Formats: sequence, structure tokens, C-alpha cells
Amino acid sequence: QVQLVESGGGLVQAGGSLRLSCAASGSIFSITRMAWYRQVPGNQRQLVAGISSGGSTNHADSVKGRFTISRDNAKNTVYLQMNSLKPEATAVYYCNAFITTYQRRDVTSTYWGQGTQVTVSS
Repeated sequence: QVQLVESGGGLVQAGGSLRLSCAASGSIFSITRMAWYRQVPGNQRQLVAGISSGGSTNHADSVKGRFTISRDNAKNTVYLQMNSLKPEATAVYYCNAFITTYQRRDVTSTYWGQGTQVTVSS
């Protein structure tokens, strides 16, 4: 089994900072792309930022310059540093990764974390 465990969510005031972490564990052969998504009730889940195994990144225009995605391949962990937080950033944030297991090296599958709540107060 592969599991993505998220941490770092919580309540923060507007203008503050928060860092989310997501660690992958299990029988993992390789991890390619990792990403952060967010979702509010009644809306579609949307991409916040993504990062390749080589470190290339992309960020949604709404967070560019304030959020930074990074990863530690040795720890199978992806991070999202969130600075200058605004109330509209309030959402459930989900970790996503493309993973190949030792059991099925011919298949790359998408895995999701359980989600972590981020609330930004004004």
C-alpha cells in the first residue's frame, strides 16, 4: 500500500505564513510529479502548484510570488510554503503524486492525500 500523509494545516491570520508537508510511504519504486490542489465546498478541485522529479515547478497565477512548492526526494516529501496569505486561500488542500510501486513497475498511478484544512481569517 502507498500512503500520502499531509500535515501543517491550520488557522492563520491574513498576511501570515504556513507550510504544508506531504510524505509518501509504502512500497515505492519511484515518484515522478507531485502537486498540491485545493477545494472549497461546491467548487471543483483546482491545481495550486506542481513539481517534477527534476525540480521544475509551476504555480497557479493566483498564488504566484506568494506560494512556493518544493520537494525532498530522499524523504519522498513535497512541501508548500504559503506566505502573505489571503482569506480566499481558505480551502482543503490535497497532496497528489504519480507513483510506481515495486509490485507493479509497469504501472504509474495517481495517489491522493487525505486533505488538510487551511483557514485564513481577516
